[in-house]
Amino acid sequence: MTALIAAALAFAPAAQGAEPWKTTPTPGPMPAPAEQGRVESAGASLYYATYGAGKPVVLLHGGAGSSEHWANQVPALAARFRVIVLDSRGHGRSTRDERPYTYHQMAEDVLALLDALGLRQASLVGWSDGGAIGLDLAIQHPERVEKLVTFGANYDLSGLRKGGGPHATFATYFDRCAADYRRLSPTPKAYKAFVAALTKMWSSQPNFKPAQLATIKARTLVADGEHDEIIRQDHVRALAGHIPGARLLLIPDTSHFALWQRPDAFNAALLEFLAD
Repeated sequence: MTALIAAALAFAPAAQGAEPWKTTPTPGPMPAPAEQGRVESAGASLYYATYGAGKPVVLLHGGAGSSEHWANQVPALAARFRVIVLDSRGHGRSTRDERPYTYHQMAEDVLALLDALGLRQASLVGWSDGGAIGLDLAIQHPERVEKLVTFGANYDLSGLRKGGGPHATFATYFDRCAADYRRLSPTPKAYKAFVAALTKMWSSQPNFKPAQLATIKARTLVADGEHDEIIRQDHVRALAGHIPGARLLLIPDTSHFALWQRPDAFNAALLEFLAD
């Protein structure tokens, strides 16, 4: 049975008159990592970095982005956990081969990272595409996922809002993604081909069935911003309902980009859930 966290009670609202869900305040630089390296997985060379010490928490970024998009979260989480960030295949500093993108392959890439680091189990925090990757790993390899946080993730295409993409927030996001790709990628001129490959995946995935979601064993927090531009709120509630014991959190005054718009509220929710 889903337990609903009353987000309006947990976090103070934004300043009167402010509309942070209409803004995209992109984060600054990442802190210096304790460790960084590469993992080879199914034709891709994947970049990762670690911060802090304690129980492992893997942060999975959104589509077309990079691990640097977690810059607001890493310092807060690294004070209590061993935080591991990964550039998904073809994203950031990671390479890709010619095989089509799938959430399942990217989940298998996370598994390869856990194996390379000698981690039997870790908690996962996935934003948008990262949330779909986390769902796949929790379904296919339940013994490897201690806790799961999905934010702004749909479990099938019915969860997308019609016409949800053309917002100023997303324009700013993709501008940041394009600039990061040119700066970080080993193939800096291939951004259009990269996005085209992702777009093909987005047209048919994710496609998780309720029966698959019902097999998830990890303690799960399903979260979103109350003004998400592209994900239907009733779909987010349904996702929480399909996962046994999942908790639901809607962060007020935020959109798909809550981790940038209200990082204090976002981080407080993560710390409360991961430390519980």
